[in-house]
Amino acid sequence: MLKDYLKLHFIVLLWGFTAILGKLLTVPPVELVFWRTLLASAGLAGLLLVRGTGWRVAPAEALKLLGVGALVAAHWITFFLAARLSSVSVCLAGLATLALWTSLLEPLLLWRRVRPYEVGLGLLAMVGLYLISQAEITQLTGLLVAVASAGLSALFSVLNSQLVKRHAPVRLTFYEMLGACLSIVLFFPVYSRYFTHGQGLQLAWHGLDWLWLLLLAGVCTVYAFSSSVELMKRISAFVVNLTINLEPVYGIVLAQILFVLGVPGFGQEKMSGGFYLGTVLILASVLVHPVLDQWNQRRARQQQAAEAVV
Repeated sequence: MLKDYLKLHFIVLLWGFTAILGKLLTVPPVELVFWRTLLASAGLAGLLLVRGTGWRVAPAEALKLLGVGALVAAHWITFFLAARLSSVSVCLAGLATLALWTSLLEPLLLWRRVRPYEVGLGLLAMVGLYLISQAEITQLTGLLVAVASAGLSALFSVLNSQLVKRHAPVRLTFYEMLGACLSIVLFFPVYSRYFTHGQGLQLAWHGLDWLWLLLLAGVCTVYAFSSSVELMKRISAFVVNLTINLEPVYGIVLAQILFVLGVPGFGQEKMSGGFYLGTVLILASVLVHPVLDQWNQRRARQQQAAEAVV
């Protein structure tokens, strides 16, 4: 079990490293996500062949998976854009509002009751966001884009929570990566004409881009995902979700290490005290949420058991 727990934390560390890779890559965010999803689709297709997992999905379900893939593409594009517009630390602080977005979207999309403790944690996260925005006012645009990216992530996570009940995880992810890649290809003509300032698509790799892209698609996407699915067979969902919430922490720590080491491109990582206070409040709301959620579920089960006895 110790080996499994260490492996899980290593996977979350890899996910926290994605914003740093986005900063190191010279490819623009849209083209970057195109390459990531294309390479990830190829890797997942190979994984399906090796495991002998079936490919076939009903046409209606395939359209749903491809549509969610388009949301994934939008999330990743805004995520990497936020990392370019601000520092990695500010980007990850904004991404940490994922739990807040989920608590807002789940009642709307899944028709469940609003939980009072989620409202309280959401308010705490909003206070944290306010402190960060005031402390790092020059990076406000990047923070807002990161918060929007977290909202897109929460949206496809809520939709996936229903789709994963009907599809094998690797097959589901393959179709979503394929949908993300195809949606970007369809967006290319509009993007090239109106959003590139006349420069056109910039798909060429420069310097070490090939290495960063292989790490991003192969290690941080295909390997990390397939390994996390395997670990979920032996580790409880509560522990997995709680550990995944540490992704912004690991990412911010890695960014600070690169700043201390003087790595080019990470000079913005020195933050004010208000940033760290706001980040602590957001992370506190994120880490406390699954604990309260599990307690709420346990209490509901106990009430049901008591009613069954009566």
